[in-house]
Amino acid sequence: MVGLALASLFLTVACAGQNANQPAPLVSGTNNWVGYTGHHIAVGKGFFKEQKVNVQDVFFTSESDQQTAFLAKKLDIAWFTSGTAVQVAAKDPSAKIVYLIDYSNGGDGIIGRGIKSPQDAKGKTIAREDILFEKVLLRAYLNKGGLTENDVSIKSMPAADAATAFAGKQVDIAVSYEPYLRKAAQQGGGEVIFSTENTNLIADVVMVHGNILQERKADLQAYFKAVDQAVKLAVAADPEAMKITGEKLGISGDEVKEQLKLLKLFDVEGNKTVGFNPTNPQNIKGNLELNAKAAYDFKMIPSPLQADQLYDDSIMKSL
Repeated sequence: MVGLALASLFLTVACAGQNANQPAPLVSGTNNWVGYTGHHIAVGKGFFKEQKVNVQDVFFTSESDQQTAFLAKKLDIAWFTSGTAVQVAAKDPSAKIVYLIDYSNGGDGIIGRGIKSPQDAKGKTIAREDILFEKVLLRAYLNKGGLTENDVSIKSMPAADAATAFAGKQVDIAVSYEPYLRKAAQQGGGEVIFSTENTNLIADVVMVHGNILQERKADLQAYFKAVDQAVKLAVAADPEAMKITGEKLGISGDEVKEQLKLLKLFDVEGNKTVGFNPTNPQNIKGNLELNAKAAYDFKMIPSPLQADQLYDDSIMKSL
C-alpha cells in the first residue's frame, strides 16, 4: 500500500512542480485519527487556499506507512502521535515538533472479551500495531496486572485491522482508537477495558522537516492560521465541519462529534498557553519525556533523547 501511495504522491508533486506559476506545495500527511480533524476541515473548507498556502493533502490508513513516507522526505509536514515523532527524531534529528494537536482522553484504548482484570490478559492473543503509542498504552494496562508483552501473544497489525480482527472474534484483545474502538467492541461482544481517559499517555503533534522550518516560515505561519480556523470549528462542533471530517474517515458527522469528546483539541492559543508553556504542568515536554524513555526501553531508538531537543516553538510564538 505504501508503495502505491508514494508513487501517486510523487506523480502529484512532480506535476505541481512543472507549473512555474504555482508555489511549491507543502505536502502534508495525516492518517485516520479523528483528532486530525483540524487538517481535514482546513482542506474541506478551503482555509489553506484562503491563507494562500499551497497544501498537498495525503491520507494514510496506517501511521507506520505515514512515518515511512515522512522519513523518505515524501512529506514536508506530518500529523503524528508524539511517540512516532520521537522515533522519527531519532533517525532525523533535524525534524521538529512544532504544534500540539491534542491529548487523547478516551479516544485510544484497549478492547477485550471476557477480560475482567489485567491479570485475565495472561496467555491471550492481542492485536496491536507495532508503533510506540500502542506499545505504551498496552504496557500501562499490562503493568497493572504485573504482566508484560512476554505474558501474551502479540499479533501486529494496523489499528483498523486490529479492530476488525476483534469484531470477527479472531483475537481476544485489541489495541485501537476511534473511529474503530467502540464500534469493534460492540460488534465483537466485548467492551473497552482500558483507555486514555484522564491520562496524558498519548498526545498528537505536527512535525516538520528542519529545512521546511528554516526556509518556509511564512508558509508554515499561513498553514497554522488555517488550521487554527478549522480547530475552532471542530471545538464548536460545527455541523458542516463534522461532516467534512466524517467523509474523510468514513463515518457520520454525528459520530465525529461524539468521538471528539474523547480528546482535548488545541488551537494556536492553546499551544502558547499549554503546549509549549514551560510553566504549565500539562505542556508537551512531560509527554515527550515519557515516550522517549519508553522508546529507548523498547529498543525502538538506539540511545536516549532529551525532550527539549524534540520541539521548536518558534512558529507558535510568531502567530
